[in-house]
Amino acid sequence: MRRLAEAGWPLDGVNDHGTHEALYLRDPDGNGLELAWDRPEDQWPKDKDGHLTFSGNRLDLEGLLKEGLEFKPESE
Repeated sequence: MRRLAEAGWPLDGVNDHGTHEALYLRDPDGNGLELAWDRPEDQWPKDKDGHLTFSGNRLDLEGLLKEGLEFKPESE
């Protein structure tokens, strides 16, 4: 996210599915891309019977960007 923000790359959408978070964007040729990362399974939303309950919540971009700006890989 940090590199996308630094490059000013436009996003088509963002979503918090509960089990994973996702960014949607297009490559230079216009192909749609989904960048997704899973949450640990113990954080997945479940109902009282233990079944998954997927959500379509808006992803917290500010929080994600803050995490990305604070993260500095060792190679940089």
